[in-house]
Amino acid sequence: MLANYHTHTTFCDGKSTVEEVVLSALEKGFAAIGFSGHGYTPFDFTYCMKDTDGYLAEIRRVKEKYGKEIEIYAGVEEDASYPQPRGLFDYVLGSSHYFCVQKQYFPIDSSIECLNKCVSLYGGDTVRMAEDYYSSFCTYLNRYRPDVIGHFDLLTKFDEQSPRFLPDPAYRAVAKKYLLEAMRCGGIFEVNTGAISRGYRTMPYPHEELLHVLKKEGARVMLTSDSHHAGTLDCAFDEARAFLREIGFRTATVLYRGEFVEDTL
Repeated sequence: MLANYHTHTTFCDGKSTVEEVVLSALEKGFAAIGFSGHGYTPFDFTYCMKDTDGYLAEIRRVKEKYGKEIEIYAGVEEDASYPQPRGLFDYVLGSSHYFCVQKQYFPIDSSIECLNKCVSLYGGDTVRMAEDYYSSFCTYLNRYRPDVIGHFDLLTKFDEQSPRFLPDPAYRAVAKKYLLEAMRCGGIFEVNTGAISRGYRTMPYPHEELLHVLKKEGARVMLTSDSHHAGTLDCAFDEARAFLREIGFRTATVLYRGEFVEDTL
């Protein structure tokens, strides 16, 4: 089943409208499309939604128009630092995009320069930085229990260009420790190809080593494209499916007829 549930539009930092995304999904033969606008964050307006009511109204409009041809869901990608009202959305994708240091929020994924700023706040100690990042993220996950866990190891977004984390066995041990902690929330781990479409990575999140842990522990995974443009809804999906099969996964979770169910890869 062709579907994507991590999708951004012009209501946040995406480049395409809701309707443009739906039309692209129909053209590509999607069975379902889920929108996941960045939840409102009062400390950073650069890419969050500022009109959540308008976002939900527009999804209702296109659902009425195209709902007989494709399943359409109104989700949200909430940041761990500012959870959203649960009753508004069909599903919640929980992510962590920031470090909060001395009551200041620093984005980790907007650019290499921003990541370097975060590293400098820790005096270059990337292991301590990872401990803080994952500890905070897991506290949120186990308290708020989002349906889907977004790009768990986002810290490594720029590692293929500027290796900081993955080459260090101490970092990988920290990531694995907190991956097991994150599993306690019962959420579905997304396998996210978004950084591939934007040219930062050649492989999806999470890192292969973490995916092996997820497979061994019986965690559920969901294939997503973290799409910011109507043309990237299924970016690298064929390669990601093959990669997951090599690791040993045989199914991925989809949201279908209002339920999270397993679908053959």
